[in-house]
Amino acid sequence: MYCGICHTDLHRIKNDWGGSNYPLVPGHEIVGIVTDIGSKVKKFKVGDRVGVGCMVGACHSCDNCAADLENYCPKKIRTYNNTYLDGTITYGGYSDHMVANEHYVVRIPDNLPLDAAAPLLCAGITLYSPLKYFELDKPGMHVGVVGLGGLGHVGVKFAKAFGAKVTVISTSPSKKKEAIEHLGADSFLVSRDPEQMQ
Repeated sequence: MYCGICHTDLHRIKNDWGGSNYPLVPGHEIVGIVTDIGSKVKKFKVGDRVGVGCMVGACHSCDNCAADLENYCPKKIRTYNNTYLDGTITYGGYSDHMVANEHYVVRIPDNLPLDAAAPLLCAGITLYSPLKYFELDKPGMHVGVVGLGGLGHVGVKFAKAFGAKVTVISTSPSKKKEAIEHLGADSFLVSRDPEQMQ
């Protein structure tokens, strides 16, 4: 099993937002191999390559669930720092194993290395979703990516894969080479330079 680390995990570990329950095992960018399935599982079998993001369950009976908005379900079950329906504690991707409803599990293609797939389950969906929602997923669009940290890297890669012209906007001039030469951005602006921001 592989698991990325997100800054949210660090906040939960340190109880920065309150509500952390200990023992707490973080991790919500999880990929691995199915080792067992329940009797009602239809989409997966033992040996499948899969991923799990920030949720492992929900009530599946409220209006939000009916509208495919399970993340707004009042009874959603987060991957960690939560409890399953039977009252046991959910432990995240840094545990030895985990349990998830098949609705919250995605198949990982054979040609995608598991370690590279893990960040797609948080940073990936965080950038992919708005690009699709705001219809910035078409060739010829111009997309600006502010910041070239963990999310910014993924944003540049997705936007380029969609065929967009990408401008990276950063406070750090030292990131220009990485943005242009390694990630394929078309242009780079230093946000602290008033002339470039005109």
